[in-house]
Amino acid sequence: MFSTDKQMGYQCFVSFFDLRDPSQIENNEPYMKIPCSDSKITSAVWGPLGEFIIAGHENGELNQFSAKSGEQLSNIKEHTKQINDIQTSRDMTMFITASKDNTAKLFDCTSLKHLKTFRTERPVNSAALSPIFDHVVLGGGQEAMDVTTTSTRIGKFEARFFHLAFEEEFGRVKGHFGPINSVAFHPDGKSYSSGGEDGYVRIHYFDPQYFEFEFEA
Repeated sequence: MFSTDKQMGYQCFVSFFDLRDPSQIENNEPYMKIPCSDSKITSAVWGPLGEFIIAGHENGELNQFSAKSGEQLSNIKEHTKQINDIQTSRDMTMFITASKDNTAKLFDCTSLKHLKTFRTERPVNSAALSPIFDHVVLGGGQEAMDVTTTSTRIGKFEARFFHLAFEEEFGRVKGHFGPINSVAFHPDGKSYSSGGEDGYVRIHYFDPQYFEFEFEA
């Protein structure tokens, strides 16, 4: 599944391909295309069991689309600005969104119920859920076009860690000298990576004390 941009007179589409059918790939003929005329899709992921996709839009809306019929199953709007990123939890029961409205939000994958909100003072470009702890990492910073006029201290280019349940920030990691565009936890939960506007990918390994503290807690 992928979505196209809305520009030059072309509207946004979500295209679905069945990889078991080579002709769909060779002929570039998806088995289904869903038009999105209202607001273009800026991020999308598969839901549990591949039965539907979860799509985030430029206007802050979240939609579920059936992967069989293309029908819109659910629609909510908890964000006030564009959704930049969507990532699911390891067990696919929850997902987290990152938005230009300076927040990241946690939702239930099936019902789209809003569960938690993580607030910052800058646009959030990416957010990820730890596979082993109740931790969230957010990445973002000032808009790219404004970065040349600010120092790294003002730009807020740190990766920020929040507790999933309490919504409280408990740590920051510096390093990038531009906005962070993408963050991801390693599947074993022992490290995370961040990619920035500065062109660097930084891989951070957590200290042993990080695991001792969490297990004691």
